[in-house]
Amino acid sequence: MGTLGTFALGEEACADSITLAASRKTSTPDPRDDDMNTYLRKVRYFNEDHTDDVFLKEEQFQLLQSAVKRFQRIQNLIGFGNFYLLDFDHAVNIARTQTSVGPFTIEELSFLEQLFYASASEYGFYGEKPLRNLTDRIPMQEVIKLPGTGNFLFRGQPEALYLHIRKELGDQVVLTSGVRSVIKQFQLFMTKVVESNGNLSRASRSLAPPGYSYHGVSDFDVGQVGFGAYNFTERFISTPVFKRLKDLGYLRLRYPRDNLLGVRFEPWHIKVNVAADSIGRV
Repeated sequence: MGTLGTFALGEEACADSITLAASRKTSTPDPRDDDMNTYLRKVRYFNEDHTDDVFLKEEQFQLLQSAVKRFQRIQNLIGFGNFYLLDFDHAVNIARTQTSVGPFTIEELSFLEQLFYASASEYGFYGEKPLRNLTDRIPMQEVIKLPGTGNFLFRGQPEALYLHIRKELGDQVVLTSGVRSVIKQFQLFMTKVVESNGNLSRASRSLAPPGYSYHGVSDFDVGQVGFGAYNFTERFISTPVFKRLKDLGYLRLRYPRDNLLGVRFEPWHIKVNVAADSIGRV
């Protein structure tokens, strides 16, 4: 089992670096320089372990598991909808003041900060990072809750695009995931790391690490009504909703098949182009 490991932190965290796993290489791999067959095997068999995947150390894995449980308690307390918009500072305050949650330990906070500012390319995710600060938050005046979905969308292009899709496809299409804050992406990504037994690389092939998800600034997911969890699998391409989206030209995918971002094919993930000045919300 191969591992990589020294992750540089941003100035917001500290001037030093952290080690998330034992290092055997010092340079960040790039799929465009690797053997393409090896790279494509990783993204096609995204939910398997591969030779040079990066794993957390045992003590870091324990911190991650503890933080995931604390996030879950916060979500149970404030509700799923509110959790989608929750920012880091507010989450820390809730944990500190609510006995049903309990405060984050210094070790947990340090680990979360380190994980956020580490370069995800060192464990195989090559996408851009639209949210660069751990404390970036979703401006409430810029989002709207879609009735009957439990999800939010950004006003402007994202909302308009979804409404166009809804107008064309009718009630067969459903908004399966919209706006996600840094905290929500933390929860999703770290839960996948737990399921992957500490394998950061494997998790990042299915979910963008915190800060790297365009759900934090624009994108959204759609699905076929009644298709359930299969909407988040390649089986979605067999649905009438997908075929209609393709015919109408709405499939501007963030992660197309065999992309060079280190991510599985996501036919349900609608890419929304946003202005540069809207990236990096505070």
